[in-house]
Amino acid sequence: MAIARPLRLPEFIGAGPGRTGTTWLHNVLEGQVDLPYGVKETLYFTTFYHKGIEWYARHFRYANGDRKIAEICPYFFDTEARERIKAVMPDCKIITTMRDPVDRLYSMYKLLRYSAAARRGTFEQTLNVWPSMAKGNRYASNLKGWFETFGRENVLVTIYDELRSDPQKYLNRVTDFMAVERIALSGRRDLRDDANSFARAPKNRKLARNAFKLMYWLKGHQAYGLVNLLERAGVWQFCGGRGELFLPLTPEQDARLRERYRPEVEALEEMLMIDLSAWKKPRALRNSETAADSPLPRFANA
Repeated sequence: MAIARPLRLPEFIGAGPGRTGTTWLHNVLEGQVDLPYGVKETLYFTTFYHKGIEWYARHFRYANGDRKIAEICPYFFDTEARERIKAVMPDCKIITTMRDPVDRLYSMYKLLRYSAAARRGTFEQTLNVWPSMAKGNRYASNLKGWFETFGRENVLVTIYDELRSDPQKYLNRVTDFMAVERIALSGRRDLRDDANSFARAPKNRKLARNAFKLMYWLKGHQAYGLVNLLERAGVWQFCGGRGELFLPLTPEQDARLRERYRPEVEALEEMLMIDLSAWKKPRALRNSETAADSPLPRFANA
């Protein structure tokens, strides 16, 4: 009788949230750890959980035990996904990245419009139709859940601002947490932290919607080679873009949203003993100040 090989599953999950440089982190870790074969995000613990653990394990079929196994997928705001990860991989360690909630919210809006999940409309209209988009910025309460589920010592909290200002320092924190060799970024011109930024809405929403439905169907069947081929050919970009430009938030919108998320930011400051004062200032005011007067978020013990 054939002896079943033990399932090889991730020791680390980069849980996001989304729109916090997860694609950049996946790309930079490639070759240093074993990642899902052919795709960045399996979405197993959310979208494809019904397919079973063998479906998920197949993504790591080429891992031979010589390297750590990891997946970078934004499960951060999904309570059910968190519990599923704990049930399947109880000793898994978690990597999270906190981003200015207003910046992340607007980036999510552009993603929803680009993928045609949200209908044509202004930012305010979309926010009213997709209240979950705003609820997704509840960093402190969700982070508390990850701490309680996996143990605070097993959850690394990083800050997106550091990725932008000092990517090497940011990456060193991640690799040290994973206990893997540090990766030098010097000379890596192929790495960009805005790999999945979007400038335009779809020109044809129906075309975009059908294209992204096809993409998820292909991913569900692990047809990642075809997904990647279509991406290199520019198909997804053609279907999802070419429409109206996304305009920046107005100063009034920015200031209003910062007041809305101030309690959440302050709760995160207290939880992490970290200064996030920059996130509470309207961007117009922040841009008018000198760098010395408007510091990036810093950990108290940094």
